Amino acid sequence: MEKLVPLTKIILTLATAVWSLTLQTPSGLAVLCVFELLILLLARRLFNSLKAVFLLVVFAVMLGLIEYAGGGTPVECYVSAFRMLALTIIFIYLLGTVRLQDLTATMVQQLKVPYEYAFMFTAGLRFIPDFLEENRMVTEAQACRGMAVKGSFIKKCKRYMNIVRPLMLRSLERSETMALSLELRGFGGKGRTFVDSVALHGADYLVVILTCVATIMVFYARMKYGA
Repeated sequence: MEKLVPLTKIILTLATAVWSLTLQTPSGLAVLCVFELLILLLARRLFNSLKAVFLLVVFAVMLGLIEYAGGGTPVECYVSAFRMLALTIIFIYLLGTVRLQDLTATMVQQLKVPYEYAFMFTAGLRFIPDFLEENRMVTEAQACRGMAVKGSFIKKCKRYMNIVRPLMLRSLERSETMALSLELRGFGGKGRTFVDSVALHGADYLVVILTCVATIMVFYARMKYGA
């Protein structure tokens, strides 16, 4: 599962999302969640993603409790919780096993997305962890200077500006550095090539066929049995 090309993983991810929206019973959605965890295990990403999975489970439980507090039945609560898990766990597999440069190549070569849009999408994904890390560093630095985000909501917003301003300045500096780097590397030139091949292989075709068959079976079960 880890060595599949990005296009196969994207198809599997989208198909799993469709399955989670199609299935209507807690048992079916629970089986789908177990299937996604099995995919993570086969891709050797399960143990590295236990914290993320745990946070998703906590959020799913909270979502189920909110549904129950709003007057939902226990079955509806289970469906909401399991559906949220089924929709999100598979993205851990996609984002954890696909290199961003391979994702860009797939979007440009196989999905025919313009390179500029594909680059903006993957660059955004690339800098999310950096932005979170910078937010942590700035928050700790301001805390060392004696800043405490406490008090009323208005005071918290005003004090949090001491964190937002440095983050904005660092983001602008990063964007200027990236713009200069892209210009020096000839960004936007014609005849762009990619180092690694993202063409489908035998295992990819097999997974795509099985995914299509499973999708047909899920739709058939939904129409015939309402599962």
